[in-house]
Amino acid sequence: MEHESSIEEILDTIGDEHARTVLASISREPGSAKELAERLDLSRPTIYRRLDLLKENELINDRTLVADDGNHYKEYTCNFNSTVISLEDDEYDVRIFREENLPDRFSRLWDELGAK
Repeated sequence: MEHESSIEEILDTIGDEHARTVLASISREPGSAKELAERLDLSRPTIYRRLDLLKENELINDRTLVADDGNHYKEYTCNFNSTVISLEDDEYDVRIFREENLPDRFSRLWDELGAK
């Protein structure tokens, strides 16, 4: 994604009760919008709005799957392990700790070695 979320956007997103509920649910078990609506007893429009907000702020990933009947749907997953919000010198700092997959980690290390 080209857009990098500001601290304010991330704080606003995780400040939304329904967004937090959706995020907590998919951090335990990935799910489709339909599954999340049923699991969380929220309307599908509410789920979709929160999924869009979480996706915009790069807090979730999605992947398209094919159901047995041939229909396509998206499954959503949380893409980070933890966040730390700190306040220092009247400024907020938000750190998001993501789990890197092995090829990405190797590429990053290789790039860092080449830069020295």
